[in-house]
Amino acid sequence: MHWLDYLVVFGVTLVAALTVVGIYSFGVRLYAVSQDEDSATMPTNRLALAKAGAFTCFALSAVAVLYGIYLIVPALHN
Repeated sequence: MHWLDYLVVFGVTLVAALTVVGIYSFGVRLYAVSQDEDSATMPTNRLALAKAGAFTCFALSAVAVLYGIYLIVPALHN
């Protein structure tokens, strides 16, 4: 049994999970900034940019999750 392979899988899983959660949480933060009532004094182009960045982060998170499901389910790539 190759115990080092378990460490590699653990490391890749940890990095992937932290990346997906980090991207999603950054999207939540950007969306909150774009909806903040105190941001009424900010230019509208910055609010639109923050909202677009939030949706981009959400899309990247969704793509990463769907790719992970694709890798796990063998019927999808048989």
